[in-house]
Amino acid sequence: MKKADHAEKFCPIARTLAVLEDSWSFLILRNAFLGARRFSDFERQLGLTRHLLSARLGALVEHGILRKTASAQDQRAFDYTLTEKGLALYPVIVSLSEWGRAHTLEGDGPFDYIHATGCGAPMRPQLCCSECGEPIGPHDVSVSASFTLRERLAGLTEEAAERELGYPVPAVESV
Repeated sequence: MKKADHAEKFCPIARTLAVLEDSWSFLILRNAFLGARRFSDFERQLGLTRHLLSARLGALVEHGILRKTASAQDQRAFDYTLTEKGLALYPVIVSLSEWGRAHTLEGDGPFDYIHATGCGAPMRPQLCCSECGEPIGPHDVSVSASFTLRERLAGLTEEAAERELGYPVPAVESV
């Protein structure tokens, strides 16, 4: 499957991956959350070629995740700052970091911690229900097909619907 095919899927994960493209985009976002602003900052910190960095920054700007503005300190430079859409990716970046801390640093120990500014304590991200506030995991949720999804899949066989979605067809909502 080509990368462009992800953008055509009726799946939020596939479409997100089509926007973020590859691991470099995630690393650029990580550095933006940690304060990187200038092309030269990203280039120095990531060791990415100018061509690839320019392409990835351009795509993030094009998708409204970063904003490119003239630097107030140097009129020859630009600042790349996170937009509201970019800031909304914070839980994704923190969750990736936590997963990596738990599953890829065997024997290396933690390199850094995320601290809650309110209490100053090191914290770990936790997924909670937006309605009741209870912590949730993969066995505590279910997925159902929305009206929009049912409309899009109407008349398709289950096999054709799965090809359209790129994942198993969710149950029909009971409400």
